[in-house]
Amino acid sequence: MTKSIPEPLWQHTLASFPFLAQLGDADLAHLRELSLGFLAKKEFHGAAGLAITDAMALAIAAQACLPLLHLATGIKALAWYDDFIGIVVYPGEMIAHRQTQDALGVHHDYSEVIAGEAMHGGPITLNWHDVADASRSARQGSNLVIHEFAHKLDMRDGVANGCPPLPSGFMGAKTAGVGHRIWQTAMQFEYSKFCEQLALHQRFGADAPWLDAYAASSPPEFFAVACEAYFVNRVFFARDFEALVPLFDAFFRPPGTYSSRQD
Repeated sequence: MTKSIPEPLWQHTLASFPFLAQLGDADLAHLRELSLGFLAKKEFHGAAGLAITDAMALAIAAQACLPLLHLATGIKALAWYDDFIGIVVYPGEMIAHRQTQDALGVHHDYSEVIAGEAMHGGPITLNWHDVADASRSARQGSNLVIHEFAHKLDMRDGVANGCPPLPSGFMGAKTAGVGHRIWQTAMQFEYSKFCEQLALHQRFGADAPWLDAYAASSPPEFFAVACEAYFVNRVFFARDFEALVPLFDAFFRPPGTYSSRQD
């Protein structure tokens, strides 16, 4: 499938994920081009007995490439994901074994259930149940694939801090430092506001925020969860995070926002 994507398979993918099908013709053609390049560069591995089909691989590729649509011309944007090759797919959620060290230098071992994981310089891990459920979960602004690949965007400069490498002149900034301050100021404000809203819900029964509560875990997780919603349910995202729309538009540059990025 790395030489071309069969038309029936492409149409099946679009039918399975309506947030992809709603793209314009030019974006769909570019997404298909990116997906083909992605499939040629990545290796898929099924875990726990899961057999990876062409349909599964394309479903992951198309969703992973959605954030790349306007980051560069042609397939150059795939360079954002060039720090890894492997994608490991489990049938469902998985158990990750962790180690941590406390302030006294004592090591602790523990396990946690995860839906997916992006390792710096390493592979992406996903669970197929949530990948396949992306059409339904889009109503809640959730998308596992976009979440994990947003972490890869964030890690591109070597640090996972909720701020991907920004283009020169970001939002009119004259220096890179100014651009980063614009980003961090807006993101920190919205992150703090979200954490406060979640705390009011948990402690006093106030209305729950629409975005997944996991976004309150840390600024990098807030960025990844916000990216999910931005791409799969922009209407609701704009309603609750109006200040982040121009910020994300300036970075991801969908049509009708900022002029095309110069490569």
